[in-house]
Amino acid sequence: MLFNSIEFLLFLPIVFVLYWFVFNENLKVQNSLILISSYVFYGWWDYRFLSLIFLSTVVDYIIGLNIPKQDSDKKQKLLLWCSVLFNLSVLGFFKYYNFFVDSWIDLLNSVGYEVKSVWTLNIILPVGISFYTFQTMSYSIDVYRKKLDPTKDFISFASFVSFFPQLVAGPIERASNLLPQILKKREFQYEQGVQGLRLIIWGMFKKVVIADSLAPMVDDIFNNYQDFGGGILWLGAIYFTFQIYCDFSGYSDIAIGTSKLLGIELMSNFNYPFFSRNISEFWRRWHISMTSWFTDYIYYPLKLEFRDSGHSVNIIVLLFYFSVIGFWHGANWTFIVFGLYHGMFFIPTIVNPKFYKLKTHQISFNKIFPSFKELYQVITTFVIVLIGFVFFRSETIVDSFTYLSGMISNFNLSSNETIGLLYIFPMVILDYLVKNNERFLLFVKCRLINNSLFCVFLILIILLFFKENSGDFIYFQF
Repeated sequence: MLFNSIEFLLFLPIVFVLYWFVFNENLKVQNSLILISSYVFYGWWDYRFLSLIFLSTVVDYIIGLNIPKQDSDKKQKLLLWCSVLFNLSVLGFFKYYNFFVDSWIDLLNSVGYEVKSVWTLNIILPVGISFYTFQTMSYSIDVYRKKLDPTKDFISFASFVSFFPQLVAGPIERASNLLPQILKKREFQYEQGVQGLRLIIWGMFKKVVIADSLAPMVDDIFNNYQDFGGGILWLGAIYFTFQIYCDFSGYSDIAIGTSKLLGIELMSNFNYPFFSRNISEFWRRWHISMTSWFTDYIYYPLKLEFRDSGHSVNIIVLLFYFSVIGFWHGANWTFIVFGLYHGMFFIPTIVNPKFYKLKTHQISFNKIFPSFKELYQVITTFVIVLIGFVFFRSETIVDSFTYLSGMISNFNLSSNETIGLLYIFPMVILDYLVKNNERFLLFVKCRLINNSLFCVFLILIILLFFKENSGDFIYFQF
């Protein structure tokens, strides 16, 4: 079920009414409603894949209960590895099996062997599998690390795993944040509900009005990039950078807002990343839940393991970390190159950890306008990120480099190609004005804009741009 669909506009009010006015007296029944609603929400795409979520839930629930019961660290670690290997096996089969088979066949063919792709399977990628497998896996890891006590309440645990607002595209929640909220009784708070509705509206605006409007322009330019000059190719890269930001951050806003309607707070996933002054700050502000997950569960443990191994080994660990981040996004070499590309910019931090240190936590701190130095830093960082997204969007590595090479020639533009900037400039200006509050001005009183009128204005624009067959969210494919 899509957030930007008629079905969800009917589904959410029904769940809300049942949740707060029918089943609010009994926590277990209320959590059962969350679980049933989540399975209906996910099964709307393909009910067959509900078995995967249920199986993953059962495996990690049982492992979580049994880890503390073991009398030795060796046995506890064995159970942990059972959880990790199970989740990675499920993810690997459905998402990466054909990639590895095809890559191996291509390698053999390149060295003279004629091998046909008889092992390739017609596998459907379950929506959101990268998100919920990592969420359940982190539960087992945190139980093993004694950061979390395992729960005996299976209904609550299953609700945590399948919580429908963030099930298919995050944020990737930690059990230590989400599970305790599900386990305790919740009271409806009017202000929290209002904030949730406003955040849903803002997320819908970013998705329906900006991302979906930029999508056909991006598709046309990237699918026919050989026919365009450098100026249009630059616009295509800019449009995609803002398309994926508004698409994914819009989903996160709707997910966080929907959770607020149910009395549950999710972590922030974006914090105005395009105002970052260096690439390190960008990754602290972009897809925060994923970055922090990989940092806590992959990078820090590896860094600790090889802490005395010298700069060369630490660089390998760093590049491995970013290649895994890239590969998480999809079964294509372009995503691995995307990760390695970003990792290259972090190599100086191995020699000097303070290389990207900033004096203030955000641009133009306590000032109206940024300094020329900050403006230069933001533009430079944006260009670095933009080039990386060319790899992200392209079908093949060859397409990526051909597209990038085309960006340095023939900068002729016409008014038809620049129309997408009309969607981007207002977004940039508004984001800059409210950059001090990552949850946007809808959460604060503003003397210049009446919040209610502003929301009505956004709703009218959304209705104007809304299409019944609106596009899927980009991160559904991951």
